[in-house]
Amino acid sequence: MRMTENFNTSRRAFLAMAAAGGAAATLPGAEARAQTVQTTARIVIIGAGAAGTALVNRLVDRLDGAQITLIDPRVRHLYQPGLSLVAAGLKPADYVVSTTTEWLPDGVTLVEDAVSAVDPEVQRVDTEGGESVEYDFLVLAPGLMLDHEAIEGFSRDMIGTNGIGALYGGPEDAAATWEAASRFVEEGGRGLFTRPETEMKCAGAPLKHTFLIDDRLRRADNRGAAEILYAAPQTSLFGVPIVSERVRMLFGDRDIDYSYQRTLRAIDAERKIATFETPDGTEEQDYDYIHIIPPQRAPQFIRDSGLSWADRWTDQGWVDCDQYTMRHNRYDNIWAVGDVAGVPKGKTAASVKFQVPVVEDHLVAAIQGEDGTETYDGYTSCPLITRIGRAMLIEFDYNNNLTPSFPGVIAPLEELWISWLMKEVALKATYNAMLRGQA
Repeated sequence: MRMTENFNTSRRAFLAMAAAGGAAATLPGAEARAQTVQTTARIVIIGAGAAGTALVNRLVDRLDGAQITLIDPRVRHLYQPGLSLVAAGLKPADYVVSTTTEWLPDGVTLVEDAVSAVDPEVQRVDTEGGESVEYDFLVLAPGLMLDHEAIEGFSRDMIGTNGIGALYGGPEDAAATWEAASRFVEEGGRGLFTRPETEMKCAGAPLKHTFLIDDRLRRADNRGAAEILYAAPQTSLFGVPIVSERVRMLFGDRDIDYSYQRTLRAIDAERKIATFETPDGTEEQDYDYIHIIPPQRAPQFIRDSGLSWADRWTDQGWVDCDQYTMRHNRYDNIWAVGDVAGVPKGKTAASVKFQVPVVEDHLVAAIQGEDGTETYDGYTSCPLITRIGRAMLIEFDYNNNLTPSFPGVIAPLEELWISWLMKEVALKATYNAMLRGQA
């Protein structure tokens, strides 16, 4: 009885903290933020997604007199961790949608335009509408681009038709994905679940969708009429070996087949045939439902402006930055944060939560002519849904060490209700607090 009482007490405490965005006081840079810095520095932040919005809120609190410009054409702000829930019919499309401006503080100039170029030598950002903005310090947080065209025969307007799903593009794509997936759940057949060979945001997302549709089939009492194959270009199911093995075991328990070194290159939507590149040549697979995650790359202006790595991820264009400070390796007044950063881990909202205070610390220190002290260790969190109502809260760092935030309360490799609640309820509250600069 005492063990149950202790667990319930810990669970309540955890949920209360998570829902309030509670760990703010322990984040990197929390003490330093109490000190306001006087400055007239011109700071430009490209991108008003999770990273750019969280950073701008923190900088407005930290700096007095700075000229801060945020550049982004998007009217909508998307809560991207919720897309997997929409694509499984668990949340409506509008669950992930808010407006960009509702999260922005006073005293910031918003340029509602797309960036066409950055000139890091003269310290200027040009927009597609013809505006030029000069800066003293620049933060690159534009997110990434989905390269749908890299898959022959596929385009976004096909999502939801002919058994095609692709949840990454936004709420409309995720909702259309559920339309296609729900027909598969009702009718059965052969389901293919894919992931790209490139780096990608939230590498657990394709696994989540696979597990959720498997569970949907079981709840519809139709799993026996369906075959599921997960096809990955890599040689494992997850980048952290111990997690990969756990997923492999779960796949085995649930009769989910998988194959490695399979890269989706083309689809024939009319014939419902997918073509994969393998070490032995091309291979065709038929399907009744296919979930496509296209290759993901940095926005073109990053590559055109000479800000990408010259010898790493050359086909993807991620920003050439130090993995611990997020500072550009060649331009010391430029930082990258979020999906666009060329670091070994960290394309999740949870990563953003820990990257942003590091960038804040180093940027504010640079304004004062000093060096920052905070570092990012690659922390990434993935509430890996394994069925409706259960998830594994996977947290890890650059070295693939598991880094559980609540040891003794949440076992990272166990399918737990509390981990599901973290994803389904508490995560969004924490995310919103992060956007406000409060977590």
